Amino acid sequence: MTQFHFISGLPRSGSTLLAALLRQNPNFHAAMSSPVAPMMNSALEQMGAGGEFSAFFGQEKRKRICRALFSAYYQEQEDKKVIFDTNRIWTARLHQLVELFDDVKIICCVRNPAWIADSFEVIYRKNPFDYSRMYSPQSRQTVYSRCESQMSAGGTVGSAWTALKEAYYGEYSEKMLLIDYDLLTQHPERAIELLYQFLGYEAFAHDFDNIEYHENEFDQTLGAKGLHTVKKKVEFTPRRSILPPDLFQKYSEMAFWQDTAGTAANIIASKK
Repeated sequence: MTQFHFISGLPRSGSTLLAALLRQNPNFHAAMSSPVAPMMNSALEQMGAGGEFSAFFGQEKRKRICRALFSAYYQEQEDKKVIFDTNRIWTARLHQLVELFDDVKIICCVRNPAWIADSFEVIYRKNPFDYSRMYSPQSRQTVYSRCESQMSAGGTVGSAWTALKEAYYGEYSEKMLLIDYDLLTQHPERAIELLYQFLGYEAFAHDFDNIEYHENEFDQTLGAKGLHTVKKKVEFTPRRSILPPDLFQKYSEMAFWQDTAGTAANIIASKK
């Protein structure tokens, strides 16, 4: 029987790299963000009190339909022992996942939010004549408006950040493993070893020098070329941030997981 686990956390923090590594294991399937989470949410909206036919759906039927979405979507990977579904909203749905799957675990990729904002800005400037759908005409004007758009509660980073924080301090936090991007890229072998221990699986010899994963068509459609491109070799490349210092300082203070009080989450990250 296939075991489902999940990859979540913050954008530009290594989730695509992690998926590319995990899929080297022939027993695993992993990829970039899938549509299963929004599909499940839409189904639950229709079956909930606001739906026209809510009276036809009891608790168990709702759970069966949610499980059926996973089974149908991943039918082509039914030969895999473990499937990792990726979506940043899963941390806000952890209370649902524990009801749907036995012994479920969620791997959360994290990174200093200042470097996340910096990474999005680098992508933006690398495509100067390709206006991405990630920004509205108003929000794309300056680095300040672009960062504010990403970091706001409804933005790409802000929404993932609040969802992560919900799970981090929630009642199921022991089912989480946070992996810091810097440590994953600086010490990939040790980070993956600890991940396998957390999941309870036998170690696998991953090749950190030959990684293959591209989603060029998806990135082109989004208007953000290179957004999900993974380098062939796992390595950490230090550089200077292109953000103004005040923005970098502001967003660096959002790394709440450096304080481990009030959570049972497992963390692979440098201490503050």
